[in-house]
Formats: sequence, C-alpha cells, structure tokens
Amino acid sequence: MNALTSHPSISPSAVTLGLFAAWAVHDLEEMATVARWSRTRVPVLRERHPGVPDRVWRSMEAVDGREFATAVAVMGLVVAAASADGYRTGGRSAFYQASLGGFGLHGLVHVAQAAVTRGYTPGVVTSPLLVVPFTLWARGRLRRAGVLRPARARDIASGLALAGAATAFSHAVARRIHRAASAR
Repeated sequence: MNALTSHPSISPSAVTLGLFAAWAVHDLEEMATVARWSRTRVPVLRERHPGVPDRVWRSMEAVDGREFATAVAVMGLVVAAASADGYRTGGRSAFYQASLGGFGLHGLVHVAQAAVTRGYTPGVVTSPLLVVPFTLWARGRLRRAGVLRPARARDIASGLALAGAATAFSHAVARRIHRAASAR
C-alpha cells in the first residue's frame, strides 16, 4: 500500500493521473483558440509593444494549427509520463511533483499574460478555473499523505524551468516534424 492509498479520502488516480486529465482539458482550450488568437491579437500586440523583437512576433504568427496540435501531442507524452510516474510512486516521484508544480505555475503565467496583454490569451479561461485549483488540491492531498516535498524557491524555479523546457522541446519537435513533412 502506498502513501496515497493508505488515506481513504485520497484517490491516487485522481491526484496523479488527474494531472494528465486537467492538462488535457486545459490544452483543448489552447488548441481551440490559438490559431485565431495569433491571427487577430498578435498584430495588435506588435503595435502596442514595439520593443519586443520582431522574431518573437514572427514565431507567434508562424505557428499553424497542425504544428500546434503536434506540439500539444508531444507535451501530452511528457505529462502522461509524469502522471504515470506519480501513480507508480504513490505521488512521491520528483518528476511528477515538479510537473505538477510547473503545471500550476504555468497556469499563473497564463493569467499574467492576459493581464499584460489586456485581453484573452489562449489557456486563460481554464487556468484559474482548473489548472491552479487542481494543482492546489493535488498538492494538498500529497501534503496530507506526507509525501509532498517542501516548496523551496529553487523548486519553484525548477518547476517553471521544467514547464518552459518541455514547452520549448514540444514546439521544436513539432516544427521539425512539420518541416520534414513539407520537404517530402
């Protein structure tokens, strides 16, 4: 029996595999909105923020729906692996806990992006309604089970770094896949 199953009020699958489910719902919002948002909002933001390097705007405009969906699928593999590792270890996995923390922090980044851009950004609806609440709930369950690692500043930084690196990796893989497919 692992730490999560020894507490009858804690469902190990809800806490660990729930990360993947919450991520999937959140990323469905992003997939449904990113293409239109890029077409309509990026030109407005480019004009409003002339100090942002042009390559940033070009890269945001260049992502098409298929490439974005591929990046989401690659990220899904990462999140699924973290969730499965969390389930396998009863929530103790450092990879799972860092991924959970990164997921929650990335939800806060979505909210901050919407505040900075003064409008909707893909993912901002599910961030305060699902991403952040799920992360807080799951961390609370892990804490009560006695398996949550303390959140130190370096853990927060590593959670954000993991989320950022996984996102960059996912988009790089998607770009490569679509370039290779276009070259044929």
